[in-house]
Amino acid sequence: MKKLNVLLLLISSLLIVSCESNTYQELTEVVNNPTYEANIKTIMTDNCIGCHSAGDQYPNLETYDEVKDACENGEVICRIEGTCGEIMPTSGPMPEELINQIKLWSTTGYLNQ
Repeated sequence: MKKLNVLLLLISSLLIVSCESNTYQELTEVVNNPTYEANIKTIMTDNCIGCHSAGDQYPNLETYDEVKDACENGEVICRIEGTCGEIMPTSGPMPEELINQIKLWSTTGYLNQ
């Protein structure tokens, strides 16, 4: 019984030591040529659609055309950076990596696919 307890303690210790903690920055892959479908749509769905969907009082950000138009008008980027009006999303700023992906998407020509 004592050997079993020692073995369980050893295995538990190994599991605890082997666990890693990664930051969002470490898990976010840098994309040099982001597209709406592959990269931006997920960011919008995760951070914006809760308030910016059909039927809400805010501009819709559900489709490629809606997001592109909002970026071209300057609203999306300045709101997520907090340089104009209330910062979006209202729950708090997005990670810088996501903001940079949206900015890069806009500067590379709003690729869809």
